[in-house]
Amino acid sequence: MGVKAEKAMATRARLLAAARELFATQGYAATGTEAILAAAGVTRGALYHHFADKQALFAQVCEDLHGEAERVIETDADAQGSAFDGLIAGCLGFLDFMAAPDVRRILILDAPSVLGWEAWNEMDRRHGFGLLIEGVEAAVAEGSLRGDPQMLAVMINGALNYGVVWAGQSETPEALARLKSSFVEMAGRLRR
Repeated sequence: MGVKAEKAMATRARLLAAARELFATQGYAATGTEAILAAAGVTRGALYHHFADKQALFAQVCEDLHGEAERVIETDADAQGSAFDGLIAGCLGFLDFMAAPDVRRILILDAPSVLGWEAWNEMDRRHGFGLLIEGVEAAVAEGSLRGDPQMLAVMINGALNYGVVWAGQSETPEALARLKSSFVEMAGRLRR
C-alpha cells in the first residue's frame, strides 16, 4: 500500500473515531460537522472525500458497531455445545454489547430515526438480526426450541432491543443483570 493510501486510511479512521465519540456523547442531532472535523483534525474536504455527508458518516459508524456486535455474538454463540445454548449465549453477548451507553445511544436510540426505519432494519438484518434468525433456526432444527423460527426471532429481537433501552434508562445498576436473567428464564420456557 502506498503512502497516499495509508494517509487516506488514517484520515478515514480519525473521522470515524471522532464521529463515534461525538455521536455517543452528544447524539447525532447535537453533533455538528465542524465539531467532527475539529476532533478528527481534518478539513471539510477530507470528510467529503470519504463520506457524502454527516449522515453517511453516521451510517458507517453504525455499520462498524454492528460488525463489532456480530463478532461478540458469534464468539459467544460458537463457544457453546448446542444450538440452543449458542442462541442464549449470543443473545446475552448482544445485550452486554448493546447496553454500553455509547452503543445504545448510536444504534438503538439514534440510528432508527437518522437512517430511517427501512435502512436501519436492513442493516440490522445483515448483522445481529440475521445471526439471531440463524440461531433460532438451528435451535428449532436440533429440536430444542419450538415454534416458527422467523416469528420467534422477531419476538426475541424486539424483546432484546427494548430491553436494552429499558436497562439503559433504568436508575438501578442491576437492571442489565435482571434483564439477562429474565431473558434466560423466558427462553427456557420456549425450550422443548
